[in-house]
Amino acid sequence: MTTIFITGGAGFIGSHVVRLFVNKYPDYKIVNFDALTYAGNLENLRDVEKSPNYEFVKADIADENQVMKAFDRYQPDGIIHLAAESHVDRSITNPTEFIYTNIIGTVNLLNAARKTWQENTVDKRFYHISTDEVYGSLGDTGFFTETTPYDPKSPYSASKASSDHLVRAYHHTFGLPVALSNCSNNYGPNQFPEKLLPLFINNVRHNKPLPVYGKGENVRDWLYVEDHARAIEVIFHHGKNGETYNIGGNNEWKNIDLILVLCSLMDEKLKRPAGTSEKLVKYVKDRAGHDLRYAIDSSKLQKELGWKPSVTFEEGLTKTIDWYLENQEWLDNVTSGDYQKYYDNQYLKR
Repeated sequence: MTTIFITGGAGFIGSHVVRLFVNKYPDYKIVNFDALTYAGNLENLRDVEKSPNYEFVKADIADENQVMKAFDRYQPDGIIHLAAESHVDRSITNPTEFIYTNIIGTVNLLNAARKTWQENTVDKRFYHISTDEVYGSLGDTGFFTETTPYDPKSPYSASKASSDHLVRAYHHTFGLPVALSNCSNNYGPNQFPEKLLPLFINNVRHNKPLPVYGKGENVRDWLYVEDHARAIEVIFHHGKNGETYNIGGNNEWKNIDLILVLCSLMDEKLKRPAGTSEKLVKYVKDRAGHDLRYAIDSSKLQKELGWKPSVTFEEGLTKTIDWYLENQEWLDNVTSGDYQKYYDNQYLKR
């Protein structure tokens, strides 16, 4: 049986990838390798937790001994590496945590894969998932391509850029079979509510302020998480060793325009007078090193491997709002305790 490690499988993107692989590939053994930090939640996988081809391992990729123990036990044929600290604001507050998880953790996995596979790398793959933030910031025009020079601006993006370079270095130096991808902003069900859409959906529910950085003019390309999971599946199976693939939704939105659309839809869903939610918008001091615009050119992935986004933003945003409103207990559970203190300290005091 082919055994696949999915690191960070209890997180937002990871849980969708785990679900896809468990359901689509019953002849694979899917091992969810997750430390269950604040953003990891096994509730995200209740629908597959009893599947015969699924197993969960609680372990931290930053702990070399835990990583090697898991590799020795399961002898994985493939690694889909999603585990990461991913919130830019947290990286500004505590950069060191991002260094340990995103850089040291990735090196631990690379070393374990190299030791486990040794010279037997046929049908093996180390697939590293990264972000478009490693490319830095765009002006009003243009797109990130796979050959765009790296220019990270935050501790988060710098840590991801470092891990990307290390994955490529292990391929060129040791012959490790790798693939990489860099994706745009993901959205959809199960996303931890420190990110824009679930944060604002939750705040509108509770009539709390909607903190908008600067004037809200930063632009992002939005990718529905299930489309991203499909892209990961395609790249894992059919991508070329040593290659990088950009994954984007072809869906750029200025932050403030997106927020106003969200407010309008929330008023409709909650049966509130039009304009109610928009009044909650609060402009706050801009984030340090805030990149102006990200936009992904995913034509290489579309032409070479046949993937393309299938969910329109209007459809995806509606599905996302409906999911959070229908899963308010999940949302209330993950926003309790320490997270709420963090939110109040980081945003509302600006």
